[in-house]
Amino acid sequence: MNSTSPTIGVIGIGAMGMGIAKNLHRKGWPIVVRDIRPEAEAEAASLGMRVAATPAALAGQADCIIIVVVNAAQIDDVLFGSGSVIQAAAKGKTVVLCSTIAPEDTMRFSGRLAEAGVAAIDAPISGGPAKAEAGSMSMMIAAPEAVLQPWQPLLEAMAAKRFHISDHVGDGAKTKLVNNLLAGINLVASAEAFALGKRIGLEPRKLFDVIAASSGSSWVFEDRMSRVLENDFEPRAFAHILTKDVGLATAMADAAGYDTPLGDAALARYKLTLERGWSQLDDAAVIKTYES
Repeated sequence: MNSTSPTIGVIGIGAMGMGIAKNLHRKGWPIVVRDIRPEAEAEAASLGMRVAATPAALAGQADCIIIVVVNAAQIDDVLFGSGSVIQAAAKGKTVVLCSTIAPEDTMRFSGRLAEAGVAAIDAPISGGPAKAEAGSMSMMIAAPEAVLQPWQPLLEAMAAKRFHISDHVGDGAKTKLVNNLLAGINLVASAEAFALGKRIGLEPRKLFDVIAASSGSSWVFEDRMSRVLENDFEPRAFAHILTKDVGLATAMADAAGYDTPLGDAALARYKLTLERGWSQLDDAAVIKTYES
């Protein structure tokens, strides 16, 4: 990138958003950020990124605004609330919605943005903070080609694996929820089996190595149970976030008249994780519900 490159705004510089901002900043994109946490903004500023006081101030400086906040309520606030993106007269700009939210919320936000002359790209992401910072994460994209075309270099810089699901905003969100439903089920299954092995006296490292090399393995098993081996529950992916995502996925299924018995069981286990006070731990902490 060079001095004539478009400025990119990132609202929500938590684990994934900070990774995205660092990746794009390293690659030379002009970056301006906004977060509700002063410590996150201070970290971004120390790396040479600009910090905006409000979403409106960010939108006034940015050509494209990437939103990576926790949920639909926060998106509603940064897009349409006090000091919001829309209040910056953002006509002609583009908003990239990267958060995991319900498809109907994605479509609702896109419609309201369109009324203000702002384009929307439905682009939920997956892979975790390390892949976000490396630019190697996955992205599920839904938007018309005319909206996507000007921002292809940005999307390529953000995600090594990009899947254009369709031209219809909302289909990216649907795809992400299906993926997260499976990830959530896989994690609970991994925790259940691994905790059983420990309970019956198997040596955890050897058990891990066997499963990782055998038919029971999955990416989620290897990633999360490696943390369990180290008793490391520092959050890379918060337990409360996956609980929210699996809940959205089962609600989407309910609306379609589709039963998800495994998803429902996984959701119950995540809710138990939160009830026992582990919401701010890594989602691998679901194993604690079997061990306690």
